Amino acid sequence: MSAVELRNLVTGALAGPPAPGIVPLPVVDVRAYNFWYGRTQALFDVTFTVPRRAVTALIGPSGCGKSTFLRSVNRLNELIAGTRHTGEILLDGVSVFAPGSDTVDLRRRVGMVFQRPNPFPKSTFDNVAYGPRLNAFARERDLPARVERALRQAALWDEVKDRLDGPGTGLSGGQQQRLCIARALANEPELLLMDEPCSALDPHATQRIEELIIELKQTYTIVIVTHNMQQAARVSDYTGFFYLGRLVEFGDSNQVFTAPRDERTEAYITGRFG
Repeated sequence: MSAVELRNLVTGALAGPPAPGIVPLPVVDVRAYNFWYGRTQALFDVTFTVPRRAVTALIGPSGCGKSTFLRSVNRLNELIAGTRHTGEILLDGVSVFAPGSDTVDLRRRVGMVFQRPNPFPKSTFDNVAYGPRLNAFARERDLPARVERALRQAALWDEVKDRLDGPGTGLSGGQQQRLCIARALANEPELLLMDEPCSALDPHATQRIEELIIELKQTYTIVIVTHNMQQAARVSDYTGFFYLGRLVEFGDSNQVFTAPRDERTEAYITGRFG
């Protein structure tokens, strides 16, 4: 067995169920993670794992730490002065905070889609090709195929194939968000983070994004932050409820939404607060 095959087996990246006795490593393993903005602590002792090739939804009131956690995974929070953390976040068994780790490579491996579509002021083609060019892992002659593949994965190819040279900012809101998803997918990430990706979209565009999320989990591991309880129930396999910076409950989405173990979770999902 080659080294690559062994790694794939251990991490569960091979297609089909793991061999008997083999427990695939989670994509993300969070261990007693705490985070501060200056003197203000935003996350308290967060501990859980993100299963592979599944959708994990993070729910909770505004300001409870969901987005802070999401930005911790690919170290975007480090761009804010005065922040610090304790604890660990492991990606495929390796700490994202390991000394000497390459944050550019980390952010390639951990794609991010934000609340509002943020296409670059470039053509649709160049938006998707930006990451592979920046990371120099695709030759220029190979870029058209890579761009097409990413746009197809984002269910956008048929809508833009005849105007790849047009500005990405000229697309509709829903198309722009799918363009941002394609831009992340072009880097072939191991994990896709989505921070309220439908909050600025109309119901039709939201439905398209939700259908896309369900399709993408066949290949990717996805973590989505959402305030929409119906959306979380529709698209996720696992759900974590954050409250006041703490992860109150985490489990199978069906269990969390139908038989929550903590009364605070039940109060939130039934609309009694939040």
